[in-house]
Parts: sequence; C-alpha cells; structure tokens
Amino acid sequence: MDNTKIQFINDEEEDALWEEFKKTKSASLRDKIIRKYMPLVKYVAGKVSVGLPASMEFDDLVGFGQFGLLDAISKYDLDKKVKFKTYAVTRIRGAIFDEMRQLDWVPRSVRQKSREIEDVISGLESRLSRPATDEEIAKEMNLSLEEYQHTVMKVSGTSVLSLNDVWYSGDDSDHLSIGDSIESPQSLNPDVQVEREEIRKVIIQAINELPEKEKMVIVLYYHEDLTFKEIGQVLDVSESRISQLHSNANLHLRAKLTNFRKGIF
Repeated sequence: MDNTKIQFINDEEEDALWEEFKKTKSASLRDKIIRKYMPLVKYVAGKVSVGLPASMEFDDLVGFGQFGLLDAISKYDLDKKVKFKTYAVTRIRGAIFDEMRQLDWVPRSVRQKSREIEDVISGLESRLSRPATDEEIAKEMNLSLEEYQHTVMKVSGTSVLSLNDVWYSGDDSDHLSIGDSIESPQSLNPDVQVEREEIRKVIIQAINELPEKEKMVIVLYYHEDLTFKEIGQVLDVSESRISQLHSNANLHLRAKLTNFRKGIF
C-alpha cells in the first residue's frame, strides 16, 4: 500500500512537540506541524477525489483539506490518547466534505436517483427482515440486474459523502460525526451518548451483513486506507468494479440507518 510515503517523527518526539506547542502556542511550532502534516492533507484529498467528476480539481480538495488540518491542530487534545494522525484524517476529510456539500456539486437528478435506490433498499429490507440482494433491488425497480448496476455506477459520486453523513442523532440538521466523538465524548449528554452507541451498533451490524466483497471494500478503504486501485489488486477485480461495490455498500448502509431512524430494525 502506498501512503504517499508519508513520514512522521517517532511517538516520543511527536508527543514532546505537542506538549511544547500546547504550553507555548508557538507560531513557529504550529508552522512546523502544518509542514509535517501537509502530505496527509494531499493523501486524504487524493482518496476523496476517486470517482469525482473532472470539474472537482485536486488542488481545490487540498485547499479544503487545509482548513481541516488547521482545525485539527487548534482542537487536538493530547490527553485523550488519540494519535494526531487519526484525529487529523477525520477533520481533513470532514472539511473537504463540508465544502463539497456547500458547492452542491452532485446534479439534482443523481441525488434523486440515489435516494430512490436507498428508499427501495429500505423498503425491501424492512419487509424481508434481511439484507436485500442486487437481484431483488433490480426487480423492485423494474430494472435488469445489468441496468441496476449501471445505475449504481452513475450515482457512485454521491457515495464519497455517505459514511461521513451516516452518523446522525435527531433530525437532519443534528449530525454527529466520528470526529465529534473523538474530540469530546464527555461533553455529550447521556441520551446522545446512548443514541450514538445505538447508531454505531446498527452500522457495525449493517457492515457485517454486507456481501463479502462489499464488506472487504469498506474495510480496506476506510480502515486500511487502500485506494480503489489497490483494493482491486487485492480482490483481483477492476477499479471500476470496486467503485461499484463501494457505492452499493454505502447505499445499503444508508438504507439501514434510515430504517433505524424510523424505528424499523
């Protein structure tokens, strides 16, 4: 796996750097941290850029990600025993997604088709009390399997936001990201903490219920930081097939969460 050859100082040096920065708020130390972690911004931007239209330029994603890095630096708490790289990746990715949402770069017709598929999956799975197969979803939509898979590919661009969007509490305007839970879990009231844990259980169960290849794609992409090309090499399929599997998995996960929020689970 190629992590853009990101090189970090060892744990002791990094902890000492943060301890000094926390005490002094030194501008020079802040600049040093920014320079040290800029390759991480480019790496995350590169991963997010997979499957996006050409109109979404890589340099713009890097620019969006820089805001996330600055936010991570200002809010990072060494006492929480979370590695800065782990915390920063969430903040960088979140900043990129936030800017993309504001730009509303996905055509309305594509968003509508994505929601239509999610609604079909949600309805099927609430009736079947199990994950719906591609064949069942295609039949419900009056499509052939090939037509359904082609449709999934068309909406694949929306899936880059999916797992960042899925951690909700309450209404659509009140969402809790993984980054929020890392940052300050003790600041949440007990009811929110309980709901967050319930949502986490739903997502874990939904991932476990995915077909094996889709589950592998989710694990390798989000937990092992492999690119679609690298995952394709692992699973011996094309990069476009990995994109399709990734999109399909996200549609299932979002449908599962929709059912959970409706009390159907």
